[in-house]
Amino acid sequence: MAAVGVPVSADIGGGCAEDAAGVADTVDAVLTAGAVGVNIEDARHEAGGEPLRPVAEQASEAKWGSPRTKSGGRIAAARAAADQAGVPLFINGRIDIFLRGAGGGDPALERAAAFRAAGADGIFVPGAVDPETVKALVAGVDGPLNVMVGPGAPSVAELAALGVARISAGAGLAQAAHALVRRAARELLREGTYGALTGGFDYGELNTLLTRG
Repeated sequence: MAAVGVPVSADIGGGCAEDAAGVADTVDAVLTAGAVGVNIEDARHEAGGEPLRPVAEQASEAKWGSPRTKSGGRIAAARAAADQAGVPLFINGRIDIFLRGAGGGDPALERAAAFRAAGADGIFVPGAVDPETVKALVAGVDGPLNVMVGPGAPSVAELAALGVARISAGAGLAQAAHALVRRAARELLREGTYGALTGGFDYGELNTLLTRG
């Protein structure tokens, strides 16, 4: 964060914690580091479990007890922690219903409404790129909509025209970079040539990019 002059948002997955109290502690650490935005997703990744957390687990009202004891929904706990710190944290409530194949537009909108009521500033729906679906989400979400883009998705201009407020490439940039490394290594080992390395930065350019201003 010290290397840039713009606000930084952190993707904290499901909150990097087992419960809402832990999510609040994660938010404390994020704010201490200097970030002013977070993504909080509703996906579950336990083998054999449900693909999404129940709405109430994400969005029920935060309840504060003795010092640093919190219960309630993850988004509400994150909002309460930011409010206590006096930081207008931007919370992007991520809904993985399309990404996980766990439903469609109406359930997504129900989650969006609950997440907004719990304190989310924006809604992030990765996996939704079909123009009609995106248009319906924009119309139904009371707040800025964020989608994830990649090959085959509408262009930035097209998404903007549909009303999308924010786009994310997710892990796509890193995945593309890793794929290039694999192509280059295979070419070197199999053909003994180096064409995949064409277009790389020279040391001067690379050092300039990595040097703090």
